[in-house]
Amino acid sequence: MPNMNPKKTPIPEQEPNVRNKNFEEVSLGYTEAMAKEEAERCLHCKNQPCVSGCPVGVHIPDFIRSIAAGDMEGAYQTIKLTNSMPAVCGRVCPQENQCEHNCVRGIKGEPVGIGRLERFAADWHIKNGKDEEFHAEHNGHKVAVIGAGPAGLTCAGDLAAKGYSVTVFEALHAAGGVLMYGIPQFRLPKEIVQKEIDALKQKGVEIKTDMVIGKVFSVDELFDMGYEAVFVGTGAGLPSFMNIPGESLVGVYSANEFLTRVNLMKAYKPEYDTPMIEPKRVAVVGGGNVAMDAARTSLRLGAEQVHIVYRRAEEQMPARREEVHHAKEEGVEFNLLCNPVAIHGDKDGKVESIECIRMELGEADASGRRKPVPVEGSNFKIPVDCVVMAIGNSPNPLIRTTTEGLEANQRGCIIVNEETMRTSREGVYAAGDAVSGAATVILAMGGGKDAARSIDRYIQSKQ
Repeated sequence: MPNMNPKKTPIPEQEPNVRNKNFEEVSLGYTEAMAKEEAERCLHCKNQPCVSGCPVGVHIPDFIRSIAAGDMEGAYQTIKLTNSMPAVCGRVCPQENQCEHNCVRGIKGEPVGIGRLERFAADWHIKNGKDEEFHAEHNGHKVAVIGAGPAGLTCAGDLAAKGYSVTVFEALHAAGGVLMYGIPQFRLPKEIVQKEIDALKQKGVEIKTDMVIGKVFSVDELFDMGYEAVFVGTGAGLPSFMNIPGESLVGVYSANEFLTRVNLMKAYKPEYDTPMIEPKRVAVVGGGNVAMDAARTSLRLGAEQVHIVYRRAEEQMPARREEVHHAKEEGVEFNLLCNPVAIHGDKDGKVESIECIRMELGEADASGRRKPVPVEGSNFKIPVDCVVMAIGNSPNPLIRTTTEGLEANQRGCIIVNEETMRTSREGVYAAGDAVSGAATVILAMGGGKDAARSIDRYIQSKQ
């Protein structure tokens, strides 16, 4: 009989007033006993609605059944059939909007903790499993992948499994993309990401860092070098700003720069020389996961006050509920229905305060959310010495402006056939945030898998 407890098995976490001062992982993960208890909540529905909610089609009931039976390695191997980075996805995927959203147990209680179980299986394998031997006979074909983020790494791994010789060109000095530079250590330990990358290298994937395609080589030059197809997975790394007075003051960061300095360049470690101000009062503008990451990182850097400034109401925030909950527990203050109008500085050009206007919700806009409307005469200031703009990103224009015939939309996103991920250029495919704009890790991985299948069909059709 299944475990009919209406609530998920609780997962251990660091205490809020302890974790907000360190960069260790917040969630401590399930023990084997906890994982089995949670696995036994699965009803093993015949039509498997959870699987239809997963962008990479993980065989969810099958891996959960293995955990319930005590076969942890079997659970991991089941996940790996379709998901090349389970330790990452178990931590950062928005399961509440995908697999868990479709879980039947969620109708009258909480859904099965699919993400927690995926993380458990992956972590169990890292601690107890054996290194996987990989044997794929090379098929004599070469593919270039631009960008070592979730989409690029997934595409590369799937193609390597089919026998292709794959080279990944990464602009930064470390592979991983947003997994390395964007998501903080306390949510996604970089050691976990590196293990997933090392597993791809064992498949024969070559990763070349410090390679800015569009500068070092063009896409056309990659074809001249013998690559028969090119995949573009360059993400959305161009930050957006509000274009309000004061955004050029010292102490104003884009969330990209702020998080990259801390995560990829280890600014939180004293042995690193990464330049970084030591903020005491921080305002983070935005309401998504990136805003939560920047706010919670600021606390760990020693900030005494951290404010989220968001122009809509809490229920309209795009951030995961878990991230909002954790931020509140850790002491982040939420200034909702507020919108910045100016940033003020001192005589030395350093941030001194952020001026906001209060908002109220009007009629629904094109997105279906009620549009925030300014309340005249309600301006107020928040004293801060640092402002982080976390209001979205768009794709860097370098690839599309150096590749003739590569079409993009008005937002700068590469246009693809949504079924094949093929671009307007023959032999060029794209997926992830470079196509969709800033989205989730698992959606980028799903696009990378789709592109790999299409690249394989394309190259094989030319034989």
